[in-house]
This record gives sequence, C-alpha cells and structure tokens, in this order.
Amino acid sequence: MPEPEIPSHLRRLMAEIGPKWKSDTRGHIRLMIEEFSKVLATAPKDGVRVVRDISYGDHDRQALDVYVPDQGQARYPALIFVHGGGFTDGHRNLTSDIYANVLYYFARNGVVGINAGYRLAADAKYPEATKDIASVVRWVHDNAADYAIDPKRIFLMGHSAGGAHVASYAYDKRQHPSSGPGLTGLFVISGRVRADNRPENPNAKRVEAYYGDDARRYDDVSAVTHVDATSVPTFIAAAEFENPLIDVYCLELAHKLAVAKGYAPPFLWLKGHNHTSMVGHFNTAEDILGRACLDFIRQTGAP
Repeated sequence: MPEPEIPSHLRRLMAEIGPKWKSDTRGHIRLMIEEFSKVLATAPKDGVRVVRDISYGDHDRQALDVYVPDQGQARYPALIFVHGGGFTDGHRNLTSDIYANVLYYFARNGVVGINAGYRLAADAKYPEATKDIASVVRWVHDNAADYAIDPKRIFLMGHSAGGAHVASYAYDKRQHPSSGPGLTGLFVISGRVRADNRPENPNAKRVEAYYGDDARRYDDVSAVTHVDATSVPTFIAAAEFENPLIDVYCLELAHKLAVAKGYAPPFLWLKGHNHTSMVGHFNTAEDILGRACLDFIRQTGAP
C-alpha cells in the first residue's frame, strides 16, 4: 500500500493557518491532529509486528509499544519516540494513528520503533519525566535481544515537550547511569529545549506546572544548558510555523552544539509545516524529514 498524499485541502489549510499559528496554538494543534488522523487512517502498516501496552514502571503512563520490522534481519537499529503535550497533556496514542504513524514509518524502513509514554505534570514534576526516559532506555537495552534490536544503535526522538525530556536525558550527565546515556544519537523535533515562562509563551503555565515557577532555576533545568563536546550526535528539526520560541530554542541548541563540538549538527527547517504537522506527516508520501532522519541513523554510530 502506498503512503497517502497530503490532500490539497489540507495543504491549503496549513498555508492559511501557518502565518497565524501563534494566535491560537492549542486550537490549531487540535485541528492538525484531526486532519492528519484522517489522512493517516489509510497509511501503510504492513510488514510491522506491534506489541502494545508493555509496562516499564508502576504508573499507568509508564508504558510503551514496540513496532518490529518483519524484514528478516538479525539486528535492527531502534528509535524511541517521546510525544509532546505541553508537559501536562498528551498520550503516546493520542489518536489511533497519531503518534503511531511515526513508529510505523521507521519500522517500515528497518528501524524498531518504541512509542514511549511518561508521567505528566502536575502528577510528576522535573526531573521525573526525564527519569522515565532513562527507564525506557534501560528497558530497551535490557530487552534488545527479544526484539532484534542492536544495543549499539539506539536513538532517542522527542517532539515539543517530549523534545525537552529526551534532550534533558541525553545531555544532562546528572540523569545518566554510570555507564553513560546508552544512546547512539538524538533527534530533537520542534523541541522546547529551554524552560521559560515568558509572556509570549502560551504554555508558560504548563512549563511552571512541570519545572516550578522560580525562573531563576530555569537555566539549570534546561536541556540546552548541558550541551558539551561529549554530547551525543544530534539531529534538529523545526517547522516554519512553530509554537512561540521553540524555533528560537532549536537554533540555540544547534549553535551551542556547533560551538562545543567545532562543527554544526544537522538542522532541517521544514518550509510550509507547523509545529504539529512536523510529526503528523510521518508515514505519508512527503518524505523529506523522514528520509533525513533515516540518513542520520544510517550514518551515525556502528555500522
């Protein structure tokens, strides 16, 4: 089954609301989720075995789904995907197709996908979501053999608030086990990698719900602060039309990585896309971001 095209009416809608995205971020996010869920209902899911609702902790949100390619390889790279939701909302299976589309895409292209849930604020405040990411990474290493995963090729991807959590785990050595982060690479997709409660941030109260309202602590708890020369290889992507400040912080992350390492990390700015379509369009016929991610996986780490 071929990947579905993004229909012309949805392209027109994206072009219409893109320039005014910041005027109603939550409403526009809901609209994009509804529209992309319709498109993804016909997306291919063949050649993938899915094992759902595996617990990695005691909380009901500490659960994951595994998407295993049926391609006959002895070992596959693995990608852990962490959803967004403004620190207080969201679910790994927000609809029947979002965010499963991301994992189906990678599994159909020879990468084991892990769709990971985590605890939300105010039930869990910083750094509890980061600790959940650490537990998921540990689970993947411990269970690699059962899912044909190459433990030397484990990648972590986060979108929006999920990008904050994965980057916090990947960069902040305080969150690592003694053996290190156990990652080959990191994807930050439209990630809020700096904590802020600035007036122009429509999710400022949600940031406070997770990080607290003392802005003096925000630099220390921000993932971007902890980048250094030893940070894991990182791929960064941002949309033309982002939630306020997210594109700024993605660029700050790219700059800090470049300064620390002496070379620029891969960075993709996706024209015509918005904060939600960045993940909604995985497993459709538009493949620019997906192919760039697959190239990064193939070029990074052990062969």
